[in-house]
Amino acid sequence: MARPSKRTTLREVAEATGLSTAAVSYALRGKHVSKETEERVRRAAAELGYEADPIARALVSGRTSMVGVLAGDLQDLWQQQLMAAIGRELLAGDRYALILDAGGDPDRELALAKQLRDQRVDALLVSPVNPSAKGWAAIADSLPVVAVGDSLSRARTAGQVIFDNRAGIDAVLEYLHGLGHRRVTVLTPTRPSTPDRPADVYVREAADRLGLRAELVPCPQELGEATAVARGVLDGSRPATAVFCFSDSLAYGVYAAAADASLEVGRDVSVVGFDNHPVSRVLTPPLTTVDWGLTQIAAEAARLTVAAIEGKRVRKKRVLCAPQMSERGSAVRV
Repeated sequence: MARPSKRTTLREVAEATGLSTAAVSYALRGKHVSKETEERVRRAAAELGYEADPIARALVSGRTSMVGVLAGDLQDLWQQQLMAAIGRELLAGDRYALILDAGGDPDRELALAKQLRDQRVDALLVSPVNPSAKGWAAIADSLPVVAVGDSLSRARTAGQVIFDNRAGIDAVLEYLHGLGHRRVTVLTPTRPSTPDRPADVYVREAADRLGLRAELVPCPQELGEATAVARGVLDGSRPATAVFCFSDSLAYGVYAAAADASLEVGRDVSVVGFDNHPVSRVLTPPLTTVDWGLTQIAAEAARLTVAAIEGKRVRKKRVLCAPQMSERGSAVRV
């Protein structure tokens, strides 16, 4: 069996260039040496096949170049898209995303956050399942944490990219009210163990103000489970005339359940989503939904995370993302 080739060391590069190991290290990082020396060292390193040892570099710098990215639930197709976009933004800055999935479970979420902290990631970027959990305070005290979606109410975060859920929910419920709907079912991924999430609270407030009967129904993000929940909603003795879904993935379950019941979305029942996933444009009928600006969210989240790692002061640590209604054919007047 062939033995693994020996890694070229920094000392060997130093011997080849006649410089000290410290000078070579500075040159490879582009610091404290002339451009000529930097180019000479990089050329010698390339010829010798030198590659920096990431473990040694982490020990010296105290950084791993790894960012923990904790998704609330990757069964949500839009969250998949968002996490991928965040990973690309971090990679553009030579940081690497270690993406983990909380699966909608608040206990699992905190356990994974602690595991990422213990693995010495440089920062943690989280889309929280339970933003009010007490455990976030200790985690945010031990490493930079950037929250996406909801703010961590009990923690001092390094940055926040927050969805203006109140404005988004007001826009949807006012839109449905204007179409004549008075009974609305709201499908929410909230679990019984995490009541009073901000979006759920805003639904109750907006419904009271508008005189709507809005029933919040917990619903998993996975398509089969969402379809089963939606089937129960549509089969009720007096079903709501509209279903407002806190993700487009949940709305896809309503479409599937409606098809099973020989109901037509946009005629027999109105459906509205909440994140404008690309699939929503190709449904029949296309899904009316709310666009949060995924590209901007990913860019701002990465910007705040990198700034926190590098200890840079930022003028704006809290970014509020405004909703944009995309009206299509899935919601109609009654």
